[in-house]
Amino acid sequence: MIKYCDLKAINGLYGEELNEAILRAASSGWYIHGKEVENFEQAFARYCGCSHCIGTGNGLDALTVILLAYREMGIMVAGDEIIVPANTYIATILAIMQAGMKPVLCEPAPQSYNIDTGIIESLITEKTRAIMPVHLYGQVAEMTRIMDIARRHSLKVIEDAAQAHGAMHDGKRTGSLGDAAGFSFYPGKNLGALGDGGAITTDDDVLASTARAIANYGSHRKYVHTFKGVNSRLDEIQAAVLGVKLKNLDKENDRRREIAHRYIAGIDNPAVSLPAVNDYEGHVFHIFAILSPERERLQQYLAGMGIETLIHYPIPPHKQEAMEEFSACQFPVTERIHREELSLPCNPAMRDADIETVIRAVNAFKG
Repeated sequence: MIKYCDLKAINGLYGEELNEAILRAASSGWYIHGKEVENFEQAFARYCGCSHCIGTGNGLDALTVILLAYREMGIMVAGDEIIVPANTYIATILAIMQAGMKPVLCEPAPQSYNIDTGIIESLITEKTRAIMPVHLYGQVAEMTRIMDIARRHSLKVIEDAAQAHGAMHDGKRTGSLGDAAGFSFYPGKNLGALGDGGAITTDDDVLASTARAIANYGSHRKYVHTFKGVNSRLDEIQAAVLGVKLKNLDKENDRRREIAHRYIAGIDNPAVSLPAVNDYEGHVFHIFAILSPERERLQQYLAGMGIETLIHYPIPPHKQEAMEEFSACQFPVTERIHREELSLPCNPAMRDADIETVIRAVNAFKG
């Protein structure tokens, strides 16, 4: 079986280095806000090209805390509107709601699956305070255009970079392209922990200081609480793991690009649509997404050939039971993507023979 994402094999690429890092953190006697977190935050900030990195408990919290910090800074208030792609994982939208704000859903561009920059301005109202682009599947959204729109309308730009660790745009990495960014270190991410974890990156000193306090019960100093905060902290063991894996992130992203390039060059079945890639060097291919009107049959066929695939995501956010306030909305581009999307294996532990097996199997499918 060719697994979609063999985490045991991926983490096995690090040999004993991961075990040594975990043992070092576990035996230190200090498990929250210690040296491992400090070292990783500094390293990840440098990697992204930012002044600040604040570790959080997960990616959802990272986005939520950014918005809560903007509220405490007086830049946003409850009820403000945040423009966000309709085609995203639900966490992006939940973050906006949990911060007491209103998500305004925007269709994606059919070719890139990312937010359609041609629609954004039509959604801006007097209550709009930010745009939250998602670098979906590892491809950077059209940030030059988004930043231009945001600056002309005095809006903040908050990147959801949960799927785009190390992705590039005009020589800069995700995490440094907007006013702030939220990352997830869920185990299956390009930079994945051995549990949950997340981070905020920004160049804004006040935002960084406020967000750090909010994520720590609203406190800069023990037992002194400036804000009504939350408890969302990256722990020492996960930080130690991430510190080891960060050193190899670019190498692993290069392997993902190589796999994607071979898929695009080799798959020629008219029954599937391949992803449009604007910039191979900038894309990190967290997910290699194809579209097929016969997705379920294709997935069953590939499973029968010993190839595991996943669907990202079967139900769009506006059709989820939890989002009934959006149930009457129609987003045909989003709905088509969620109806037809199928993710092929694309991870650094794949062998060359596995790649060729996937290509042959997809090409042999009779649509």
